[in-house]
Amino acid sequence: MNLSELAHVRTGDKGDTSQISVIAFDEADYPLLAEQVTPERVRAHLRLRDCAIQRYELPGLGALNFVIGGALEGGVTRSLAIDPHGKTLGSQLLSLAIPGRINANNE
Repeated sequence: MNLSELAHVRTGDKGDTSQISVIAFDEADYPLLAEQVTPERVRAHLRLRDCAIQRYELPGLGALNFVIGGALEGGVTRSLAIDPHGKTLGSQLLSLAIPGRINANNE
């Protein structure tokens, strides 16, 4: 299953830093998110090379917050990338494969 089946994201960006909050639809899924959505997996999935990734856990909210420095190739207004906004990274992160739970389609 994909992350999008368990959570939604909220994003923001400031300068060259992207912030992605991953929020469980059901707080009962938070332990699985905390186990599977690691900085290493986020880095690999988003194909980020030399970015500093900090993960903040918010179990009371059923959420993880990732602050990714250097992710926007100089910042939204300075980058030559096609779409360097944090919203794009958040949308891309929702396709992260999450093992450990079977959905209705047995995937």
